[in-house]
Amino acid sequence: MSRRAAVTPEQAGLPNVHSDRRVPGLRREEVATLAGVSAEYYTRLEKGNIGGVSESVLNAVATALRLSDVEREYLFDLARAATASPTTRSAKRPAPTVRASVQRMLDSMIVPAIVQTPDQTIVASNLLARTLYAPMFAVDPQPNFARFNYLDPRSQQFFVDWEWSRRTTAAILRFELGRHPQDRDLAALIEELHANESFRRDWALSNVHEHRTGVKSFRHPDIGVLEVTFDVFETPGEPGLKMVTYSAPAGTETAEKLAILSSWAAAQAQQPEPSEPTA
Repeated sequence: MSRRAAVTPEQAGLPNVHSDRRVPGLRREEVATLAGVSAEYYTRLEKGNIGGVSESVLNAVATALRLSDVEREYLFDLARAATASPTTRSAKRPAPTVRASVQRMLDSMIVPAIVQTPDQTIVASNLLARTLYAPMFAVDPQPNFARFNYLDPRSQQFFVDWEWSRRTTAAILRFELGRHPQDRDLAALIEELHANESFRRDWALSNVHEHRTGVKSFRHPDIGVLEVTFDVFETPGEPGLKMVTYSAPAGTETAEKLAILSSWAAAQAQQPEPSEPTA
């Protein structure tokens, strides 16, 4: 319904002959006509009766609603979840750990890098990433982006565009819920966040998003603003986990600041471990 409301008749190539339209965007029967299905059938789909629908119909509806690639994938995830067998739907997310070889790879990188779960919990990182995300790691060795965004007031200063970061977080959670509908940790996190007014407002937008690559701006408490490019990679052999790296073009101010953070991280790594107190 939210995507239908966002498409105007002009965008869909339909004549807007009625000036007294009662709904924003397209009517159900207009989407049905564009998708080549009956209005009754499309109404059933919109009300959630999506089990057993063919891929061709889903593609036609996605085209009529002008869905993005991520929104289209989300629609197909919903359809698969509706028809999944009990065995398939009982699958659990792997334990939030990574292989020792993955951690060694993170530690060998010269850029900040993390591994996160579908619910945006950081389960592995290198020292440079922990230095970059210092406000998050200060309170939790495995911090969660969603909890930090919505429940920690420091996030409003740490993220230069906090509102965008916040809304994107909700959109990612919705997308991951479509992909992992039986993930109990993810469902519990979403239920927990619903106590937050900002989250309820962002969740009601019904947006979906998948991080692939882009630019983020942080306001680090010790070094100021950094504008980094992030890239997301699948982690082979670690289902559901994704690796994220952060970098900046050589010669930029952010590259210089990352170099400073790297030297801080190296100095921290060289500090001796605190000794055990004597009896």
